[in-house]
Amino acid sequence: MRSASERGPSVGGSCDVRAMTTWQRFTTEAPELASAVRARFEAGTHHVLATLRGDGSPRVSGTEVQFHDADLTFGSMWGAVKARDLQRDPRCALHAHPSDQNMEGGDAKITAQAVEVTAEDELDHYRAETQPPPGSLHLFRLDLREVVLTAVEGQRLAVRLWRPDAGVTLFHRS
Repeated sequence: MRSASERGPSVGGSCDVRAMTTWQRFTTEAPELASAVRARFEAGTHHVLATLRGDGSPRVSGTEVQFHDADLTFGSMWGAVKARDLQRDPRCALHAHPSDQNMEGGDAKITAQAVEVTAEDELDHYRAETQPPPGSLHLFRLDLREVVLTAVEGQRLAVRLWRPDAGVTLFHRS
């Protein structure tokens, strides 16, 4: 096991940021897919976040996301159940709100582990950029596990799937 100094910078004292699969890494590895997925998230404001309750059942909540430096992030009201879910079990999924009935640009989904950001300087930087309501908040950055963009191409679905170190795989379904 590596020592803390060998692991590098941490988030909240417990996460090796260098080992995370950041939005920037995804953008570097799959720039076209990253651009299309980002466009889906930027086309609407409110998206759907799926977390796991303490009993293992799913919970869905609304959330807004930000592309913040190298990361895909989202904030939460202090003490919100989605934040408590993520503190207990960081696994989550994020689904971009389709901004039109035609699903122009496709349907974007991300599976990740949420990592809570607790460093005050990072929270201050986030507040300065996003202007959230006053008061305490939770901030999470996503450690990406997979990104999927599904779109209609002709008479079939095209599913583009990216996973770290595996690149983009294209599937077609009729």
